[in-house]
Amino acid sequence: MHIRRVVTGHDDSGRSVLLYDGPTPRTVAFQSIPGHAFAQVWTTPGSPVLPASGGDPTEGQTNLLPPAGGTSLLIVTFPPDSTMAAPGFDPAAAGEECIARMPDLASTFEPDCPGMHTTDTVDYAIVLSGEIWLEVDDGKETLLRPTDVVVQQGTRHAWRNKSQVPALVAFFMIGASRAKSGAAL
Repeated sequence: MHIRRVVTGHDDSGRSVLLYDGPTPRTVAFQSIPGHAFAQVWTTPGSPVLPASGGDPTEGQTNLLPPAGGTSLLIVTFPPDSTMAAPGFDPAAAGEECIARMPDLASTFEPDCPGMHTTDTVDYAIVLSGEIWLEVDDGKETLLRPTDVVVQQGTRHAWRNKSQVPALVAFFMIGASRAKSGAAL
């Protein structure tokens, strides 16, 4: 996966400058899931301050999910679901690699219902290419194509690529806090 990232900032006198122009340093191509990859483009803390301090917030990160009020921009390539049914696919190795590469997100996945997960985030998911299905709790599945946008509000869901070509989806995630049980939503 090659994602060009252009980041602006300020010089010592407060003028706008280009800080970065090149590939995202935090790009992962999964070995155990052929065709599955992600690039974490940028993150912000819960209360960003401008001008931002120097440094790339994605370098050295293991988390993909932002803290409450923080953000994370992630671009994901989903291979066809048939990849996981191919001879030689090792689900245990895939699970171990997911835990190693994205421990916070991997911990949200349900072992008894592959792909289903819930995160404490509000996500804007934008399909860039291919097609992908969104599955929700009641089993309803919705087909999404390029330029379709999903507003995911911390609900239990899964992404299914039933086609024979990869799907590319951008996720802009905003960290959220969950209401206490019994509180009004």
